[in-house]
Amino acid sequence: MTDRSTPGSPRLQELAGALERGDETVLDAFWTEMSRRGTPLIDPIEEDPKSSLVTFLWRALEPVAEVRLISLLTDRDGSSLRRLGETDVWYLECVVARDVRATYQFLPRTEDAPLRSGLARFSDYVHDPLNPKTYVFERDEEDPDGFELTRSVLEMPDAAPQPLNDRSPGTPKGKVEMHRLRSGILDNERRVWVYTPAGCDPSRSTSYDLLVLFDGTGFVKMSSLPAILDNLIATATVPPMIAVMPCSLSQQIRLRELLLHEPFNDFLATELLPWARSGFPITHDPARTVVSGASAGGLAAAYAAFEHPELFGNVVSLSGAFAFSPGMLTPGWVGEHEWLTRRIATSDRVSVRFHLSAGSLETNSLRDLGGGPNLVVANRHLRTVLQAKGYAVQLHEFPGGHDMISWQAELAEGLVALLGDGRGGPGILRSWERNPYNSRPTG
Repeated sequence: MTDRSTPGSPRLQELAGALERGDETVLDAFWTEMSRRGTPLIDPIEEDPKSSLVTFLWRALEPVAEVRLISLLTDRDGSSLRRLGETDVWYLECVVARDVRATYQFLPRTEDAPLRSGLARFSDYVHDPLNPKTYVFERDEEDPDGFELTRSVLEMPDAAPQPLNDRSPGTPKGKVEMHRLRSGILDNERRVWVYTPAGCDPSRSTSYDLLVLFDGTGFVKMSSLPAILDNLIATATVPPMIAVMPCSLSQQIRLRELLLHEPFNDFLATELLPWARSGFPITHDPARTVVSGASAGGLAAAYAAFEHPELFGNVVSLSGAFAFSPGMLTPGWVGEHEWLTRRIATSDRVSVRFHLSAGSLETNSLRDLGGGPNLVVANRHLRTVLQAKGYAVQLHEFPGGHDMISWQAELAEGLVALLGDGRGGPGILRSWERNPYNSRPTG
């Protein structure tokens, strides 16, 4: 992030110069132009062709004492925008790699407004009204802590295309259905979303590959997962598969169950998988079974496979929270971080393959939840330990943050890498070795 007393953006420099000359008419014209062209402003940096100067803009239609940018492009608490003179223009400039795709919001605050924390603070966030690119997190009506959140999307000029997000014309459409499963082990009932591919035949002699994906409601309602699977299967990039996606009941229960909770592994092994296999023609072969999740779900996926390699032979961890240890979120916790990584390092190798991913902007992800190494460092450490133990492991550091807009593409990458066997078709992501992003060093 830059720290300028004067704008670096040529357009803001032009505006500031006109205002200094006393031309007050330029202000309304400026905002009319911004409304037409959209924000943020993106300008080239001559001495750094791999980056651009990004200028975020906020129009203060009412008096504010502070406006913060909330994004992993800055620090985790947000960075304050500057006010341009005595105008209604507030701005913040960042140097951003030209291949980044990320989300952001604003937090405007009046002089007497308290800075709230936790979930309450989310309701104070505001998306960029001048940016037409948004990502909506729908409120889950069955989650007592649920809320709707609209984030603005920064898509840099060289951000990788995501061709799988939209179902190609003529591509057969799979089906997503919601079921409910009562768990005696966890003493609760949850929704389980099940994706079945187009033409799914219950009497098929050959069983379908299996994807078990945590936070099912999020992936079904807030990502392009069904279209992604339809496209991958229709082009034979991956074998036909069924996705079984248990949801989380609330944020509190999610953190309990997905952060190294052995009863959750028991639920997967003795309740979820038997239930799924009783109703769908799903493989019993761990080599054709993938377990996946994002953040805490990425940690849970790796833990489930390590404890049950007879069930899960492949892990796709999306921004896995590998710095965590059991009990780390309880008040007064004292202990060592990276419990699962240390457990893997001191245990015999099991037959599991790993696809790990972490965003280049995630050095601030989850730092306020127990401290420890940042998410990127923790993923690199796990990759190194897995390599030393002889595991098949890949780590992709994608140009983005802790966002579903990146995770949906990373999940596709992982499925192709672990199940695709190098198959592919025009316009569809290829195998790991042929993906140019993964030729970059990650250590």
